[in-house]
Amino acid sequence: MTTFIRTSILAASIAMIVAGGLTQGVAHGAPVVQPAGKMDIAIPDVPYTKFVLKNGLTLLVHEDHKTPVVAINTWYHVGSKNEKAGKTGFAHLFEHLMFSGSENFNKGYINAMERIGATNLNGTTNQDRTNYFENVPTSMLDYALFAESDRMGYLLGVIDQKKLDLQRGVVQNEKRQRENQPYGVAYQLLTENTWPAGHPYSWTVIGSMKDLDAASMPDVHEWFKSNYGPNNTTLVLAGDITPDVARQKVEKYFGDIPAGPPLAKHAAWIAKRTGTHRGLVQDRVPQARLYRVWNVPGAHTASEPLLDLAAHVLGGGKTSRFYKRLVYKEQLATSASASNDSSEIAGQFELTLTARPGVDLGRVEAAGDEELRTLMKSGPSAAELELAKTAILARYTRIVERVGGFGGKSDLLASCATFTGNPDCYKDYLKRIKAATPAQVKQAMNEWLSDGDYVLEVKPFPTGLSSTAKLDRSKEPAMGAPETLNLPPMQRTTLSNGLNVVLAERHAAPVVNFSMMVDSGYAADSPELPGVASLSLRMLEEGTPTRGSLKIGEEFESLGANFSANSNLDGGFVQLNALKATMPKALAVYADIVLHPAFPQNELERLKKDQLAAIQREKSNPNAMALRVIPSLLYGKDHAYSLPMSGTGTETSVARISRDDLVNYHRTWFKPNNATLLVVGDTTLAEVTPLLEKAFGGWKAGAVPKKNVVEVAQPAKTVVYLIDRPGSQQSVIYGVQLAPPRNSPDSVQLGVVNTIFGGSFSSRINMNLREDKHWSYGVGSQLPPAVGQRLYMSSSPVQTDKTRESLHELVMEYANVAGGKPITAAELQDAQTNATLGLPGSFETAGQLSSAYSTILQYKLPENYFNTYTGTVMAMTPEQTNALAARTIMPGKLVWVVVGDMSRVEAGIREMKLGEVRKIDVDGNPVQ
Repeated sequence: MTTFIRTSILAASIAMIVAGGLTQGVAHGAPVVQPAGKMDIAIPDVPYTKFVLKNGLTLLVHEDHKTPVVAINTWYHVGSKNEKAGKTGFAHLFEHLMFSGSENFNKGYINAMERIGATNLNGTTNQDRTNYFENVPTSMLDYALFAESDRMGYLLGVIDQKKLDLQRGVVQNEKRQRENQPYGVAYQLLTENTWPAGHPYSWTVIGSMKDLDAASMPDVHEWFKSNYGPNNTTLVLAGDITPDVARQKVEKYFGDIPAGPPLAKHAAWIAKRTGTHRGLVQDRVPQARLYRVWNVPGAHTASEPLLDLAAHVLGGGKTSRFYKRLVYKEQLATSASASNDSSEIAGQFELTLTARPGVDLGRVEAAGDEELRTLMKSGPSAAELELAKTAILARYTRIVERVGGFGGKSDLLASCATFTGNPDCYKDYLKRIKAATPAQVKQAMNEWLSDGDYVLEVKPFPTGLSSTAKLDRSKEPAMGAPETLNLPPMQRTTLSNGLNVVLAERHAAPVVNFSMMVDSGYAADSPELPGVASLSLRMLEEGTPTRGSLKIGEEFESLGANFSANSNLDGGFVQLNALKATMPKALAVYADIVLHPAFPQNELERLKKDQLAAIQREKSNPNAMALRVIPSLLYGKDHAYSLPMSGTGTETSVARISRDDLVNYHRTWFKPNNATLLVVGDTTLAEVTPLLEKAFGGWKAGAVPKKNVVEVAQPAKTVVYLIDRPGSQQSVIYGVQLAPPRNSPDSVQLGVVNTIFGGSFSSRINMNLREDKHWSYGVGSQLPPAVGQRLYMSSSPVQTDKTRESLHELVMEYANVAGGKPITAAELQDAQTNATLGLPGSFETAGQLSSAYSTILQYKLPENYFNTYTGTVMAMTPEQTNALAARTIMPGKLVWVVVGDMSRVEAGIREMKLGEVRKIDVDGNPVQ
């Protein structure tokens, strides 16, 4: 499960008490009338019906019948600020305990939900609330509501010391994992030094190791009884359901749960500081970073939208002042951002500046301070403010695509209802955004950012990188049947120059997604010059003959459009997500970028520095360190797939890349006969084809080279590679082999085998190392897609003192799944239902549809791949599944890569005698 988040989602933490409600349903959702002005982006509307049960539970229902899925979003108005000093981390620990079973549903919650096809399944905790959410097939709603209600009303009877100790261990490993990441030390220091002692935000959400160790069973009972009553809860059902049906089901499952005790609520406590206070810490990072924080008013205050706009103008992307000066013009920083993080009783305005390697952090700080002071003196220009408003409104427009999960419609309603009692509160926020003036933004900045900052410098470590009728709960509701998948069909046309166009219509939101798919990718890089593909794609938006880099960013932001360009192993992708209202104008800019990149020399030099800095960051992150060397260990150094998995290349190659290399890459691979344009969203072929013909019709076809992706042999024997990362709190263990391509005949079935082994929460290796041994926050395995042979790899971050023991367990698990402990019928059935029942929840947004169709097109899968997927999965038998596992998984020929503190773990690994042990550096070179 996901753990905690530091700040609220979508400005959802609001400093008001949940208002009382009526016991009958009240429908809401009248259209919002837009005032006259420059922007034509409407404030989104999420209609809902509200009910309040007699036990105080607030129910909100939103109808959206585009897919047979219902989002369940449960918000408890309790977070880390409700803890006491000495008992910190309790809200988050309890979030984990809520997943461990209840009196009438005594099973792992995630395992059970995976079996019924739940997607967007998780729980999170922040300072102000704890939420639990899942999207379930409509036919499984009763089952899920039974489970959700049972853990609300009937948890304590099955919480014992063993469960408490297990989840305590999981949380502590999560804390280690977070702190083991570059810059992970900053969060604790920022929290402790920006709030006064005793302030409810003065401890971290995850808490301290000491307090977690001290958590007792009486603490568990007191916390649950005090905070998890229905009268402290907002439940949102959004999706394929009607208000009447929702009310009946919620009354049935939640109505007999008694209300909890009355709760005191915190009042606003901004804790504005005076003077400047500074801190310095060293971390194993390649780049120095500066954090600068002010305490400011919280969410849904008059200041919040003004400071949000100020943060966007100052450091909100490529149109921001920070980016233009620090990253783009003077190139002092590789990233520079500003954010206004709004929580319930207070907020924080934060600047985060990461120095470019070799640049003194003091210069970065001075430049950032100068930009801040200039903006405070003059305020934003009208044009800057208009861009910021458009960006925020466009972000909210995209919310209406999704019913659940982070940032979906149910999240929006739940947050507003929890903190204000008004599920429509986001409309008031957006009205304030639209009405804000430059003078108001300037005033808010001067009121709150003129004094009282805390500055934390993170410097590289000196050694370098290194009342309802009682429900009968004796029997669970019967599981429903899989829902029928009804995806929009793939419509096809061809432009006059041969460019293939594929369209999937989806009219749920006024948004259209364009993806230009070019058959290239990292595999198109020459062995002598890796990194060209990824750098070329990044350079696309840095200018055309008629548009400079900053102008491109400003045009897209003014149109409410999002642009991105990236590569994977086998392809390049240029993406545009446009609002329907501005689609023609956005397409004109998009086509110019795709067809006419200028690859300006000054931008190339800047992005080369950024890419070199990214490589340095990879070489300090334990997971990325392994992923840089694994491909060459499996494919051999001359193979097209042997490059670091990030595609960034090497320091040597990136330093040598010239503008001519990028021009040649674009000229060679970017041709209409080597590309497909995938369009998903609120348009039709009749509408979009003339626009595409106008934008891309002049693009000329031509010959394209063939990539040489040869088949290689599996490793002959087990080899263990060790990479030293001194001081690591965890070791990261990778087990790797080769697997058949993504479009192999058994690809679907192999995915099910992987689900059982390591591809789900309830997988064998995760249940072993996390849930049974609690040596890790979470382990898993994956099959990254490829046109040629794929990698099949497990990834296991484990506490350092359990490295040898964890490796032993993994070796055993590989041997078991390959035949030592055959996959059972029950395991297969769980994986089958998880894969098939969860399928409808995977196609909710235009982006999800685009991703699915991209997979079909890139890997040349059958067009009916997803329509036949359920039948293919359900036809699997245990005998076929075990035969596939036995011939695919090769325990005796695995390549193991361990990244950790070798002074503590090397001897133990060698004592295992798994095979030859080789020490290598972060570039894969031998180390004596």
